[in-house]
Amino acid sequence: MTATERAGSLDCDLLVVGGGAAGLAGAVTAAYHGLSVVVAEKAPVLGGATSWSGGWMWAPLNPLSQADGVIEDVDAPRTYLEHALGDHYDEPRVEALLENARHMVGFFEKQTRLQFVSGTWIADIQGDLPGAGTGGRSVAPKPINLRRIPKRLRPKLRTQLYETSFLGMGIMAGPDLQAFLHATTSGRGFCHTAWRVAFHVLDVVTHRQGMQLVNGTALIARLARSADDLGVRLLVNTPASRLLIQDGSVTGAVLSAPEGEITVRARRGVLLAAGGFPNDVARRRELFPRTPTGREHWTLAPPETTGDGITLGESAGGLFDTSLASPAAWCPVSLVPYRSGRVGTYPHIVDRGKPGLIAVLSDGRRFVNEADGYYQFTSAMIASAPDGEEVAAWLICDHTFQRRYPFGMSKPFPVPVWPYLRSGYLTRGRTLEDLARKCGIDPAGLADTVAAFNVHAAVGEDPRFGRGRSAFNRGSGDPDHEPNPSLAPIEKGPFYAIKVLPGSFGTFAGLKADAQSRVLTGEGEPVPGLYVAGSDQASVMGGHYPSGGINLGPAMTFGYIAGRHAAGVAEYEDVVPVPLNDGD
Repeated sequence: MTATERAGSLDCDLLVVGGGAAGLAGAVTAAYHGLSVVVAEKAPVLGGATSWSGGWMWAPLNPLSQADGVIEDVDAPRTYLEHALGDHYDEPRVEALLENARHMVGFFEKQTRLQFVSGTWIADIQGDLPGAGTGGRSVAPKPINLRRIPKRLRPKLRTQLYETSFLGMGIMAGPDLQAFLHATTSGRGFCHTAWRVAFHVLDVVTHRQGMQLVNGTALIARLARSADDLGVRLLVNTPASRLLIQDGSVTGAVLSAPEGEITVRARRGVLLAAGGFPNDVARRRELFPRTPTGREHWTLAPPETTGDGITLGESAGGLFDTSLASPAAWCPVSLVPYRSGRVGTYPHIVDRGKPGLIAVLSDGRRFVNEADGYYQFTSAMIASAPDGEEVAAWLICDHTFQRRYPFGMSKPFPVPVWPYLRSGYLTRGRTLEDLARKCGIDPAGLADTVAAFNVHAAVGEDPRFGRGRSAFNRGSGDPDHEPNPSLAPIEKGPFYAIKVLPGSFGTFAGLKADAQSRVLTGEGEPVPGLYVAGSDQASVMGGHYPSGGINLGPAMTFGYIAGRHAAGVAEYEDVVPVPLNDGD
């Protein structure tokens, strides 16, 4: 900390409250255009929920996918969002997203340390809607070795979420994950997995941590390195306690640093990007369905995300918009007990689409297409769980599935299953009826459900829910399994179950904003000097979840928009020409 900071005052052009993807994107963009920028993060590390995410961003028309041969114009994703969002379609902000997402990718790829890989195989979730994409609308950060990050920055980076790792090592969706899934059936998969694990173990022995960053950890590390290159001050353990407002304009904020209060004067304004309110129990109780105390919910966001940014925005006259289709980005989770007494939270993303698994309620009946998106799965669970009962479901599989695919925290052969049985995370039964009784599921209902499911799954069909028909479903399955990558009978005992509960990646309800990322009042007027991005901003998707990456893609894009607007920039910085059809 400098002498000026110790004295309790600091001047800059832009103050960013929050050090996740949205905040760092805005900080890097503004600093690139010559602004002096300060980032104030409440937690002891940067990254927020982004660090624990898959790192994928929905960014249609991006130059990487176009270079890979995925060519489309803006009418396709626009049409898709019009149908997916329905009455919650916010045309000005959707147009801003579709116009700027491609330039955001081009800017970071060409001008910063943030480099991407293209998700040409990742399809939009609602594949039956007009304009749905079958790949090419997503990008993710390239992996990066922590050795490439200055040592002074490393302590400020949030580490990989253990529950989504293998021995603490992150695994990236795509070829990396497929290699791990085929480690015992493919020579190439075995060599790749052995190489990755060996180097991870070596790093842990020599550096006491994994050094190969993927997914969200790679995104934050690359953004933080870019910010550091541009002279951005990155403060941690420094929440913003109140905004400075003069003549109706936001002119800075007071920060609560470990050494005392710091008054920050921000000439171009403040960007709120503090991660929404997933850990605000009072707001959850008020807004989340079937959450009477606010504690019947398990979020994947860090504990610091308690709605600080939204509270600050409201103090300046901003409107907290709760009119969205859903207040949160739902995800089914299971609770992982450890011998230390800690309970982890595991997001069920990878397993649900694999062939040979179903989900049932307490009556033993299926209630959803298990291979659809995590948001769709959890919404159906919340709506379908019997009244008066806990909102919960059980994932059911047989021995063949458990030895071949990841099943929650348990890993396929040769990783032993007994630690998860001993802890109670997995339940095992010799027969389906035995398993049902142990779980509190209706035995006859489960047996009937599995019998009916097996008849159709054997020929690759699911007449009940249409599982395996969409490109998204098939992409979530096993490409080597026939006749349908997402369907297989559940036949060979013993049988296994995991209880899943409603959780979320973060919140959708947030401060109302315009297409320039400016906070709006209840009258629809922008609050001078106040921007918002990420989960502090009401989701541009209107509370819907039409594709993977619709949290991070808009977060990065509206952070980018805010940084440009604060810097007064009109021209785009990327040098990759991308054709755009505006419908004329």
